[in-house]
Amino acid sequence: MTGTDHAVLVLRLAAPLQSWGGPSRYNRRETRPQPTKSGVLGLLAAAEGRDREASLTDLVGLQLGVRVDQPGTLLRDYHTYSDYRGLPLLSAKTNAKGQQTRTSPAKYTGVTQRFYLQDAVFLAALRGPKTLVASLEEAVRNPVFPLSLGRRSCPPTGPVSLGLRSDTRLEDALGEVPWQAGSHRRRQVQGAAVSLEATVEDPAGDQLAVDVPDTYDLKTGTRFARRAVRHLWVTVPTGRTQPNHPATDTAPAGQSDHDPFALLGW
Repeated sequence: MTGTDHAVLVLRLAAPLQSWGGPSRYNRRETRPQPTKSGVLGLLAAAEGRDREASLTDLVGLQLGVRVDQPGTLLRDYHTYSDYRGLPLLSAKTNAKGQQTRTSPAKYTGVTQRFYLQDAVFLAALRGPKTLVASLEEAVRNPVFPLSLGRRSCPPTGPVSLGLRSDTRLEDALGEVPWQAGSHRRRQVQGAAVSLEATVEDPAGDQLAVDVPDTYDLKTGTRFARRAVRHLWVTVPTGRTQPNHPATDTAPAGQSDHDPFALLGW
C-alpha cells in the first residue's frame, strides 16, 4: 500500500570498483553480486555524519530495491600485509594479560583475498517516511563524510542521488528510471528495450538476505539480521529505435542464417 506520507529515494551506485561484503571477515573479504542493505545504509549514515555507535533503527526500517543496470565483473585482489617495523605478525593467541602474542615460528607477511565488482552500475530505491527520505536525499547531495560503495577504497563516480519520487511500489520505482549503463554496455544491446535483474524487499518474498545491520560500532562488531526479498526482471527502454546493424537477408539459398555464437554474445 502507498500513500502521501511516504516517498522513494533513488540512488545511482557506480564506480570503477565496488565491494559489498556483508558478513565476510578475516582474510577472505568477499563481495555480493549486488549492493547489500548494510552497505547502502552505511552510505546513508556516512552522508548524515552519524557516529558508528549511533542508532540505525530508522534506517533499518527503509525498504530497499536494487536494479542491476550493469553487472560488472569479479576482481580478486592479491593483498599482502606486514608490520612496518619489521616485527613478526600478531597471532590469534593471547597471554595471561589478554594481550596478543607474536606468531611462533615468526611470520612476517600475511596474505588476504579481497574481491571487488569492477565497472558495475546499480540503481537502488529506498522507500520510507517522506521526512526521513527527504533528509537523506539532502545528505547524499551534501555528505558530511566521504561516500563509498561498500569499502572506503571504492568512492562513487558521478552523482549518487537521482532525486525523490512520489510514493510507489519499489518495482515500479525501479522501472521508471532510465537505464544507467555505460556506453560500451549499451552497444551490446541491440533492441529498443532491455530486461534488467532486480531484487526488492518484500515480507512475502521467496528468499532471505542476511544483510541487515544492528550497528556499525567497531567495538562490538556488526550482527546481521535477515530480511525477505523477491527477485524479478524490470524492462526499461534503451533509447534505441533500431539495431546498430540492421539484419539483411544475405544468406545463400538453402542455407540458414542461424548463428550459434550469438547465444554466447560473440
